[in-house]
Amino acid sequence: MSIWERRETVEVLFDDVGVGGRNPVRVQSMTNTDTADAEGTAQQVAELALAGSEIVRVTVNNEPSAKAVPEMVERLHDAGIHVPIVGDFHYNGHILLAKYPKTAELLANYRINPGNVGTTRRDENFTKIVEIAKEYGKSVRIGVNWGSLDQRLLTEMMDENAKSPNPKGAKAVLLDAIVESAMRSAALAEEVGLPHDKIVISTKSSVVPDLIQVYRMLAPLSDYPLHLGLTEAGMGAKGIVATTAGIGPLLMEGIGDTIRVSLTPEPGGDRTEEVRVAQQILQSLAIRSFEPQVTSCPGCGRTTSTFFQEMAQDITGYIRERMPEWRKHYPGVEEMDVAVMGCVVNGPGESKHANLGISLPGTFEEPKAPVYVDGEHYTTLKGKGLVDEFKEILDAYVVRTYGEVREGAGASA
Repeated sequence: MSIWERRETVEVLFDDVGVGGRNPVRVQSMTNTDTADAEGTAQQVAELALAGSEIVRVTVNNEPSAKAVPEMVERLHDAGIHVPIVGDFHYNGHILLAKYPKTAELLANYRINPGNVGTTRRDENFTKIVEIAKEYGKSVRIGVNWGSLDQRLLTEMMDENAKSPNPKGAKAVLLDAIVESAMRSAALAEEVGLPHDKIVISTKSSVVPDLIQVYRMLAPLSDYPLHLGLTEAGMGAKGIVATTAGIGPLLMEGIGDTIRVSLTPEPGGDRTEEVRVAQQILQSLAIRSFEPQVTSCPGCGRTTSTFFQEMAQDITGYIRERMPEWRKHYPGVEEMDVAVMGCVVNGPGESKHANLGISLPGTFEEPKAPVYVDGEHYTTLKGKGLVDEFKEILDAYVVRTYGEVREGAGASA
């Protein structure tokens, strides 16, 4: 079975959101609030969901956090937000889920790490969580993390490797152990009675080549949906680049059914950045579309004016502001391409390739800006009102192009 065929077989439901099978690759995120603060956590979940996160994970690490989950979910539902909530359990999940049945009922999925589900009775504790998931009809994500791998299993596999006539290197055995831990745990979950279509697997690393290798090893072994992410990706550009380098090749190979970008935010920073980055990865790879893309040049000696930079920033912000309304009334608008270019070298060509483009004048070029619509010259703008005029053309294009699609679909229904 090819990887592409595998992806079409098993679907796991997170409430009303399907993962795997023929579903789109889903965007996940995780809160960094204290879950015991039901109001604060509900606020951040809402922000993540409104930014486009289709599944949100929250930490459930102690009794106050487990007790707060129902209030958090109620606050979200009162606000009209019904995003699936995943409970992230380590060490004591079997105790918390048993003691707080309402929490077990309201969570859409339980995330368990087989390497730390318990300190001495790991299989028993793992089994207890699976039994609770089975009772409430919930799915489980078996998340193996190389930083908290089951040391018993790793030692066992290292010992076996040492006895081999052709032993592997320590790194190779480590990657083998990550995959083995995931597959053994999934098999145990099914033995306990959890349905095959209630299991999602992830095998995370913070080293890009290792991440790619371990998922390539894992993908052909089963048809479980796979969750991708570079664990502890880091801050800013490093985290974004490393995550993209890690999960981009896998996505292009058809590996991965959900993704999370695990960015370290700036102190007090915007948690929703990880959602936007995840969406941009999928959109850049032409896997999914979330909002119109603005193509703009980096600038050079021909573009000494900052006007084209300011305009590109302005148009990007304008599109983001309009998207809540556009998404409701103009289906397909998220696939639109807009170009804001800074000089005559590539400006007209890029503008013609976009649905809507403008080529601003560079240094010493004639002070006029041709506008192209679907590859054809539409008009030429000049003067101080150029940006506002371009926005008017953009608005009219959206209504004309994507409004007709909606009306046509309704007429034929």
